[in-house]
Amino acid sequence: MLTCAVGRELSWWTGDPHVDVLVSGIGPVEAACAVAAAISAKRYDLVVDAGIAGAIADCAAIGAGVAVADDRLELTLEDGRSLALPAGSSIDDRAESDPRWTAALQSLGFAALRGVTVCRVTSSDATAKRLAEAGFQIESMEGFAVLRACNRSGVPAIQIRGISNRVGERERSGWNFQAGLDGLARIATALFKRIAAEDTASCH
Repeated sequence: MLTCAVGRELSWWTGDPHVDVLVSGIGPVEAACAVAAAISAKRYDLVVDAGIAGAIADCAAIGAGVAVADDRLELTLEDGRSLALPAGSSIDDRAESDPRWTAALQSLGFAALRGVTVCRVTSSDATAKRLAEAGFQIESMEGFAVLRACNRSGVPAIQIRGISNRVGERERSGWNFQAGLDGLARIATALFKRIAAEDTASCH
């Protein structure tokens, strides 16, 4: 299954009878609900979460295609400190792409970065600096939600992104939606070619 937040993010997709497409809607709640419903109704060999994203601290160039090895949801205090939880409680705030497919994309020359999922797009250099200091490299609004839904259900998943802007002050972000789509198309095409090649090899 190939999923994205808004249909335009897949304007480059030419279709494949073996691949279902799901447009989830914007934000982590919509993404988690839509993907959870889809994977509970049908068993998928792989879920590919595809979309555009912002690069933090110049970790990737605008127009690049990247894999997201792991993604976090900031369930913290406003300043980044951990929540004080009752004894025995914990927070599941990290989700991972399938390492097999992440490694496959790395072998093809694509970077594998650390993501953070937000409900409000970063528009200040101060917040961008805090995210960078926390070790995050790209920002999206759905990545964690899709991976978490799949991780909980035992469904292999990978998140891929095309970089459309730099995270920080919007006037200096270099926002370029088309460049992000171009980067996404490149990495997605490479991924689906590798999947097809491995499927063919397994049939022999």
